[in-house]
Amino acid sequence: MRRWSLAGQMLLLQLVVVAVAVAGGAVLESVLAREVVGGQAAATSQAVALSVAASPDVRAALAGPSPTARLQPYAERVRLDTGVDFVTIMKPDGTRYTHPNPAEIGRRFLGHTEQALRGHAFTETYTGTLGPSVRAVVPVRAGGSVTALVSVGIKVEKVSAELFVILVWTGLITALALGLGAGGTWLVTSRLRRQTHGLGPLELSRIHEHHDAVLHAVREGLLLVGRDGTLTLCNDAARQLLDLPEDAEGRHVADLGLADVLTTREERVHLVGERVLAVNSAASRLGTVVTVRDHTELQALAGQLDAERGFAEALRSAAHEAANRLHTVITLVELGRTEQAVAFGTAELRAAQELTDQVMAAVREPVLAALLLGKSAEAAERGVELVISPDSDLDDLGVDPRELVTILGNLIDNAVDAASRVEVCLRADEGELLIRVADDGPGLTSAEAFRRGWTTKGDGHGLGLALVGQAVRRLGGAIDVEGSVFTVRLPVPERVR
Repeated sequence: MRRWSLAGQMLLLQLVVVAVAVAGGAVLESVLAREVVGGQAAATSQAVALSVAASPDVRAALAGPSPTARLQPYAERVRLDTGVDFVTIMKPDGTRYTHPNPAEIGRRFLGHTEQALRGHAFTETYTGTLGPSVRAVVPVRAGGSVTALVSVGIKVEKVSAELFVILVWTGLITALALGLGAGGTWLVTSRLRRQTHGLGPLELSRIHEHHDAVLHAVREGLLLVGRDGTLTLCNDAARQLLDLPEDAEGRHVADLGLADVLTTREERVHLVGERVLAVNSAASRLGTVVTVRDHTELQALAGQLDAERGFAEALRSAAHEAANRLHTVITLVELGRTEQAVAFGTAELRAAQELTDQVMAAVREPVLAALLLGKSAEAAERGVELVISPDSDLDDLGVDPRELVTILGNLIDNAVDAASRVEVCLRADEGELLIRVADDGPGLTSAEAFRRGWTTKGDGHGLGLALVGQAVRRLGGAIDVEGSVFTVRLPVPERVR
């Protein structure tokens, strides 16, 4: 059995509410109309009766020899003028002087007269010769005594006819109100049906639970930025990666310091705090959907891989040069110049071994030693002299080698790009690790050098020095720049001091 959709349930509920409200109003209107019409009939009857009882013509006719002759035409004229159904003037004992039906003249009045005989006017509903009627009975006084009675009435069927007209109009208005209410309810529920895709409360609840579970369980950061730049949605991963406060939703991205990160229109790498984040965004009808992935570990591994590739490239270059020199030695031997061949080969071996011995003697940390050998070969191919400072002396101090590769590798790359001679110094100095890279280039003149996007290269991405600054902060160190000399100081773990 198919469950009713939320829109259908809302339509039924609102229709019932509207129907009950309109029906209750109609019933109340009917009761009030009955009371009003009946009250108006009684008031009209009493007003006409009082007017007749106070008429001088009536008093004069009652004092004459033949009251009926003068009162009957008068009573009929009043009846027609006022629209009542009868005007009866009678003796105190109830004998009629007037009646709409002349045959009833002289007969006894049908109804109660006790209160009127005591001098009090009153109204009642009574069934007389004309049928049920709403009537008033009023005394006619002369010299302090009741000399006659006047009864004026309106038949109940006339009252009912007026009430019927009122009820008909009430019914029409009720039907119109019900139709308008039902139409408005249908329009509202139609829109609700479109917005909920015809789903019922159970389906909507299940979708919300699934959405909430997926949103908070996914490892990638997910955010929704409105068209006005307001952050409307963020999951737990996004809060952690971007270090967002609990009240981030509903605030503008500029207030959160993430305007450049969350409004980018392409996938880019951003540095946020101590993390390297890959941010991707796509426009939607609700705004901009932003996904954030943590590339910190990947970036560190990529830096280490670059170092390994550089070392492999250096080995390839060295192998190529070694092949050239071997051909030279073989040619000298074939020419019979053995002594020159031996001297040439010995000199080449000595130069290569001296570089290796110098690096390995100064730097006993294997990853950094491999990085320096690779960068030395790469610099030599580009015509740049890369030397190790004589005071370099560094053992394995327990600092994350991936972070060291990021720091030293990017500093050397920037120096090689900008200078013809680069000097590297690595040593442990008073409980801290010192890394100094100096070159003979123009140096830095901008304080924004360690901000992501800053670059002096037309085709650069401005990421190298930003990664250096981030790695130094992660390790709790500091970096100083004086012209073309970069000095990084990192704390050494307690266990190796």
